[in-house]
Amino acid sequence: MKPYEAWLIKAGNDLKSAIKLIEGGTPILDTAVFHTQQCAEKALKAYLSYKQQPIQRTHDVELLVELCCGLDEGFKVLLDDAKHLTPYNTAFRYPDIYLEPDEEDVLDAIEKAKKIFDYIRRKIE
Repeated sequence: MKPYEAWLIKAGNDLKSAIKLIEGGTPILDTAVFHTQQCAEKALKAYLSYKQQPIQRTHDVELLVELCCGLDEGFKVLLDDAKHLTPYNTAFRYPDIYLEPDEEDVLDAIEKAKKIFDYIRRKIE
């Protein structure tokens, strides 16, 4: 298995995890939204690996999209989604004023992560 394939598998598992955590009678919204950010981050790292670029040690999804834009300007369509997902790496991870996001926000984040994941999967396949 090539490194980019492993990154893509991990990204897909994060997306599946986000979806499973919101389904059912007792959704776990804070963890689900975290997995949306992780999906996007790992998918973008899969693309960079596919293009044999160094993998940045960052959780900034927007920065990763910008790096991908340097290789393919088409990635610009993902910038707004990336900007939206980046904060979920740390938001809701620790006790604060808000313990978890609204369900609508999580569903929106899942759609954004899926858009990024699917875009990259199409680029690689």
